Amino acid sequence: MYIDRRLIFLIIALMLFSSFMSLFSQEGALLSFVISIPGILIAITFHEFAHAFAADRLGDDTPRRQGRLNLNPFKHLDPFGTIMLVFAGFGWGKPVEINPRNFNRDISLSKAEAIVAAAGPIMNFIIAIVFEIISCCIMKFAPSFYFTNAGIIVNSILSSIVITNLGLGIFNLIPLPPLDGSKVLGGFLPYNARNWMDSHSQIFEIIFIALWIVGILSLIISPIITWAYNGLEYICASAFGLIMR
Repeated sequence: MYIDRRLIFLIIALMLFSSFMSLFSQEGALLSFVISIPGILIAITFHEFAHAFAADRLGDDTPRRQGRLNLNPFKHLDPFGTIMLVFAGFGWGKPVEINPRNFNRDISLSKAEAIVAAAGPIMNFIIAIVFEIISCCIMKFAPSFYFTNAGIIVNSILSSIVITNLGLGIFNLIPLPPLDGSKVLGGFLPYNARNWMDSHSQIFEIIFIALWIVGILSLIISPIITWAYNGLEYICASAFGLIMR
């Protein structure tokens, strides 16, 4: 069975347009949108850079030759994936191209691909932790600034960076093509199971898009992102003695 992806993307585009109109009809929506921009740029840029860096370290110079081994956001942004990240809360960057034949021979191909795939989400989680620590440092050592108007804006930006990175990392670990989680899972599957997944990748992509369109993915992912954010916030606040016992 073949389904024209253009039709699927048209449906998603119409849904995003509806979300766009709804979002900007709300009070304060423009400010929220502006505050979210740093988090989106950082999350996508570091995510894709991590893929490129991991592939380069494993012997594949394809990302380096294509100019992906840097932190220039414009090298890594995918227009559609970025729009989804803004309005849907999860999305993707421009995929990093790799040539598996260039990987070092001392590691299996499936393991190398799994490492490259996992590098992006892992980087997002590291970024989330770093910026949550920065937020706690401000609250701990500059509390007078933290509660000023400027401090509230800074804290909102930091929180947005943390949530966006957690969201991008968690979303990409879904074990369905074309997301990173499918490659990570492939690194642990037997040879026959991995080949079966690869041969049915288009069907899995259609399943993924269908789950997103009907809202099932959002119902599953959103609570996980909220739980992860609340947990990280609690751990860091406890570490800095910001929670009254």
